[in-house]
Amino acid sequence: MENQFHIPAQTAFWDINCLPVAPVSRMAPTPSGFLHLGNAVNFLMTWAIVRSRNGKLHLRVDDMDGIRFRQDVLEDVFYSLEWLGVDWDTGPSGPEEFYHTFSLQKKKRDYWERLCGLMEGTDKTFACQCSRSAIKQASSDGLYPGTCRDKGLLFQPGRHAIRLKVDKDTVVRVNETNIDLSGEFGDFVIWRKDDQPSYHLASLLEDEAGGVNLIIRGEDLFSSTAAQVYLASCFGFTGFPSCHFIHHGLVRDCAGEKLSKSRGAFALKDIREAGGTPLAAVRTAARFLGVIEDEVASANDLLRSVAGPVQF
Repeated sequence: MENQFHIPAQTAFWDINCLPVAPVSRMAPTPSGFLHLGNAVNFLMTWAIVRSRNGKLHLRVDDMDGIRFRQDVLEDVFYSLEWLGVDWDTGPSGPEEFYHTFSLQKKKRDYWERLCGLMEGTDKTFACQCSRSAIKQASSDGLYPGTCRDKGLLFQPGRHAIRLKVDKDTVVRVNETNIDLSGEFGDFVIWRKDDQPSYHLASLLEDEAGGVNLIIRGEDLFSSTAAQVYLASCFGFTGFPSCHFIHHGLVRDCAGEKLSKSRGAFALKDIREAGGTPLAAVRTAARFLGVIEDEVASANDLLRSVAGPVQF
């Protein structure tokens, strides 16, 4: 298996000077496709850093994308986390408790009310009727071209999305790096046409409410972090923008493509059912954490290796 994917050299974007003394973080799988090796590396890194500093770790299963939600994938989340050897302090212990208590679908009305407060208190949002195909035809760079910005459309579920305005030259600073959000992201969706909150909105509201102060993500989500920091500023939040963000390198397949749940590449389920171990995931996490990878073979080994100050 290790010869079938590419582990990059240590690549990341973060402030190495200070991690939170008592980190509060989360693992946030989405039950739309089986977890893969890259997800495993992220969870192991998050778990090891939080546990090594006596922090608090939450399991948040993001089921807001209702159409793509899969019961078998939800069940696999818990099997995979147990297989990896990671635990958590708050969140569902299994599918039954997830449905009963922790489904984000139960918070949809709360998300909508928070968004209504933003829409009523600012001019930062607008309804948009554009389809993805229409945006693709109208935009040479793939960014939303502002078609509905000044139309004054009245939001109707099923017909419109709600977008957040990102004015020209809007710059967001993340980990000492300036991100041109208007040039990289443009006006982005915060409430979808199918009458569901966007990932950015739901994730931000959960992180802010949970007091999260450490977020570990792949480097491909750097612009997404900037978008969420900007959205947080529109809400007037102070917690999320002050989070410590770590963006780690990506595990890619042998062709250099990043792993995707939609393609099922390197699914933990397949590795597990073939009799494999988490060794590749553990050692990749070790590399990203600056630990000598040959000295770790399990999640507990990884934790012991990062028990002192992590040297990124």
